[in-house]
Amino acid sequence: MILGVETSCDDTCAALVSAGGEIRSNVIASQGLLHSAYGGVVPEIASRRHLELVDAVIADALERAGTRLDDVDTVAVTQRPGLIGALLVGLSSAKALAATRRLPLVAVDHLHGHVVASTLGPEPIDAPYLCLVASGGHTFLARVDDPAHYTVLGQTLDDAAGEAFDKGARLLGQGYPGGPEVDRLARQGNANAFDFPRSAPGELDFSFSGLKTALLYRLRDEPGADHADLAASYQRAIVDALVARTRAALEREGLERLAIGGGVAANSELRAAVQAIGVPVWVPPTELCTDNAAMIAGAARFLEPIEYPGYLSLDAAARV
Repeated sequence: MILGVETSCDDTCAALVSAGGEIRSNVIASQGLLHSAYGGVVPEIASRRHLELVDAVIADALERAGTRLDDVDTVAVTQRPGLIGALLVGLSSAKALAATRRLPLVAVDHLHGHVVASTLGPEPIDAPYLCLVASGGHTFLARVDDPAHYTVLGQTLDDAAGEAFDKGARLLGQGYPGGPEVDRLARQGNANAFDFPRSAPGELDFSFSGLKTALLYRLRDEPGADHADLAASYQRAIVDALVARTRAALEREGLERLAIGGGVAANSELRAAVQAIGVPVWVPPTELCTDNAAMIAGAARFLEPIEYPGYLSLDAAARV
């Protein structure tokens, strides 16, 4: 049994996952309402809230899994990337739990968790496959020939898709987090009402900064424009860019299986659009798209654990 801990941003998460990929529990304590007043995540507030929640969230995960700490064989924790203060809370808690029981610890890259999220559950994806990861801080395409590793084929050169959703929501007067708000508003609008740009900086790379600027100028030049139509057109431009590069990567690499991950993978239009690409697609349930500890424990199944006391000096890293 693997206990996973995830605190890379503003969600305090813990999960129990078996060596075979069965999710026994997956607890997510969101801080969305706490940060909504600021229009985004405040790192210091997030870190302090993690301190308040992490023990209770781990206890809840154990209870829901019907197990005890004595039954845990390995502890897995997000080491990077993320908000450094938030990461340190989870890493310190995981090291303490592992050290008191002399258990091995696995340090996991948060992005690796998103890449292998579709290997969990009753119908896991098999390598080789292509994975599109789109989140608030990262957007990239990865080739996975072995779930222990992945190769980045293309990535955003500026803003991530999730950041584009959040900033777009703010421009449209919507709340935080912006992705669900734009998705909700877009359902009421016409996606063909406005022609937003689809930047093409490279064969498999992404760029969303120009799209945000285009929305800003449209709102400035047409103050009476329907916000639902703007949201639908803006969302369509993001999804089109993601799907176009995904198609190109599948063709170039000769891959016949696709997985998506990251918070933007919860977007309803993207989830529908990837189904039309023409290859089998693994779309994780929403709770495995946003930040969660099940994907961290899931990734740990493929990584080499660090035995006690080798991990006591392990430090967090804000970047990959």
